[in-house]
Amino acid sequence: MSDGGSLGAGHGGTPQRAGLRAALGGLTTRGRSFLAAGVAAAVCSFLLGQADLLRVGLLLAALPLVCVLVLHRTRHRVAGSRTLTPGRVPAGGESRVRLRIENVSRLPTGVLMLQDRVPYVLGPRPRFVLDRVEAGGRREVSYRVRSDLRGRYPLGPLQLRLSDPFGMCELARSFSTADALMVVPRTEPLPPVRPAGETPGYGDGRQRSLALAGEDDIIPRGYRHGDDLRRVHWRSTARHGELMVRREEQPQKACCTVLLDTRAQAHEGAGPEAAFEWAVTAAASVGVHLLERGFSVRLLTDTGSPVPGLDGTGAAASADTAGLLLDTLAVLEPSEESGLSAAYDVLRGGKEGLLVAFFGDLDEEQAAVAGRIRQRCGAAVAFVLDGDTWLPGPGGIRFASDQLPVAERVLMLRKAGWTALPVTADSSLADLWRCAADHAGAGPERPAPNGATAGGGV
Repeated sequence: MSDGGSLGAGHGGTPQRAGLRAALGGLTTRGRSFLAAGVAAAVCSFLLGQADLLRVGLLLAALPLVCVLVLHRTRHRVAGSRTLTPGRVPAGGESRVRLRIENVSRLPTGVLMLQDRVPYVLGPRPRFVLDRVEAGGRREVSYRVRSDLRGRYPLGPLQLRLSDPFGMCELARSFSTADALMVVPRTEPLPPVRPAGETPGYGDGRQRSLALAGEDDIIPRGYRHGDDLRRVHWRSTARHGELMVRREEQPQKACCTVLLDTRAQAHEGAGPEAAFEWAVTAAASVGVHLLERGFSVRLLTDTGSPVPGLDGTGAAASADTAGLLLDTLAVLEPSEESGLSAAYDVLRGGKEGLLVAFFGDLDEEQAAVAGRIRQRCGAAVAFVLDGDTWLPGPGGIRFASDQLPVAERVLMLRKAGWTALPVTADSSLADLWRCAADHAGAGPERPAPNGATAGGGV
């Protein structure tokens, strides 16, 4: 990432008059004081009839004006660049920003004051003072940024302040481009257990489907070195004039949909320790974990708009796909949706696969909608957040009286076929994931984290 370009100290493509007016506006407190003192001395010289005082006043007034003119006419050209290492960090992580300034003119510069614009969330604005930079010379400085809040934060534009040796005038110039630091949700390593909905016996997250239903439905392909000769399809070989073999089975990626309830009314509180942030972090952890296991992951929210590239049609689980997932969750905000109907409409097509959902507060109507969502997938695991445990005070404060207690929500989802687990503020996602994998499809209920039970196998 770079913030490159050249910067003219007196020539920026603006008219001369406008540039000179801006230069006069760059007078420092010292320069304005000298100018005021010079004007006052000149006035007093006329009132008192002192010619020597007039010469002193002209000298005091002329010095800052000459500095403005010289600094305005100086044709410094400075190129700047910015590099972020890394450009994507988890919440709470640090990134180093390196600034590089190069004097591309034939004249040395004066003292340069360098300032980079950063959001207040990342800390105070970094400022540096650079001594004289020789013609063709370069300087490098660096600073660190850190944020506990996920999001996309702009860095820049880079600003330079040019000053004269007497400190009478300062001119600020900015580059035109900026970079962005992506602070993504933290991901928690999950235990390598076999989740519900994964077909056993075909490796990590992969199923296989027969490519033929009979002799006439064979899809042959050309013979490759090492193919079993017993798979040669002689009818196709005679038709094509070369050895053709039967394509008896083909790999098929297991699918998973991560459903995240982002309704603002379902999550009370704000900040990095809020229930909504826990749900986002958990969705990121589960999505990355399943991508690493070879699943084709689709991210869906209550708005019903799947993320392009994360619609379950990806050809391969790669770092780029995981990066897209994290970048999407980094800028995700609570929605104004009132229910889960939009998500149900997307899933009503009956796409087979695993469904992992993170629900906030649900009333009786929305719990019923979630139950119907379960009927549209092969297996379903629900993590139901108990928002009261994230609220301050003993036992928390319930803001919406129509929301069901977490025990009733979990019970309704289990009756609908979900493997539902309650989530409190001190729950461990790794323990919940292991418990969900152990009890999805299990018969009797067993103790779950935080004293709950997990049942309703899928």
